Amino acid sequence: MSDLFRIIWSEEGQDIAEYAVMLAVILVLVVGTIRLIGSNANNVFSNTASSIQ
Repeated sequence: MSDLFRIIWSEEGQDIAEYAVMLAVILVLVVGTIRLIGSNANNVFSNTASSIQ
């Protein structure tokens, strides 16, 4: 357990934490964008389908 604390408080541990935060932010942005595009695409297809009928 003390090795874990040594890694976290070392410079390498800080780098790992920074990369983890950046990855989390990127994932949130990607998931949000995909959800937004997905719902908009669903609306477009629904409108197209209803106009064809």
